Amino acid sequence: MRTRLLLGLVVAAAAAVYLIASSIFVVGEGEQALVVRFGAPIGVVVEPGLKFKAPFIDAVYVYDTRLQLLEPPPEQVILGDQKRLEVQSYTRFRIVEPLRFYQALRTLDQARAQLAQLVSSSVRRELGQVSLLTLLTPQRGDIVDVIKIEVAAKARPLGVEIDEVRFHRADLPFETSQAIYDRMKSERQREAKELRAQGVEWAQQIQSRADRDRTVLLSEAQRAAVISRGDGDAEANRVLAEAFDKDPSFYAFYRTLQTYRGALADSGPTLVLSPDADFLKTLTNGPKSPPSAPASPAAGGPP
Repeated sequence: MRTRLLLGLVVAAAAAVYLIASSIFVVGEGEQALVVRFGAPIGVVVEPGLKFKAPFIDAVYVYDTRLQLLEPPPEQVILGDQKRLEVQSYTRFRIVEPLRFYQALRTLDQARAQLAQLVSSSVRRELGQVSLLTLLTPQRGDIVDVIKIEVAAKARPLGVEIDEVRFHRADLPFETSQAIYDRMKSERQREAKELRAQGVEWAQQIQSRADRDRTVLLSEAQRAAVISRGDGDAEANRVLAEAFDKDPSFYAFYRTLQTYRGALADSGPTLVLSPDADFLKTLTNGPKSPPSAPASPAAGGPP
């Protein structure tokens, strides 16, 4: 009997604890709670703290009111000039009206999916009216602002406030980028070939001009050398003529030395000559002594 009483007390205590636990809920900082009874909303709790509800018949949906980030995957958009662009946007939003949010979306996952569709449709509609060059100008900020206004207007009935809509990146698709890169590469290669051909032409012009200048300089130098050599030969002949007039024997000796130089310069290491040859007289006997001048009469002697 006592065991049954003790078991009954334990069961009653457990039921009381479960009843109390089912009657309370906690709302944290940055959260709002929507209380629903039999599927019908009966109130919104915005103040944080420990709250009470009817057990078993009330359901509580707690929503985070802080900023949420929506970052859908990249998608291709056709611009107004029929060019494709790969766009990835991001959206920051918060739940401001839990009742409307519950009636329209219920969960945060559904809200993300719905907002992603709204952002995608607005992005496609606005970018489909502009060209690629427009997105590269300061007008891009105006286009993004228009998208944000459209998305915010459509999200307001859902109990969601749009704080920011921006483009994370907007690039050309890989195929288009590769085609543009190949076209730029071929264009640069063509320009390089033209520059090389122009450089070769300039090099040939410079080389021909240098060869012409070299030929002119050499001809002028040779002409000046011939003139100088002629002047030197004339001066040498004049000096030799004066020497011959003053001393014929010296002239004959000089001419003999020139003959030796011309004859022996190109000869072999051995030259066979007769000892009494006239060619060797100067080498064997030396130059002829000049004739001595007659002695002058002594002073005071007979004439």
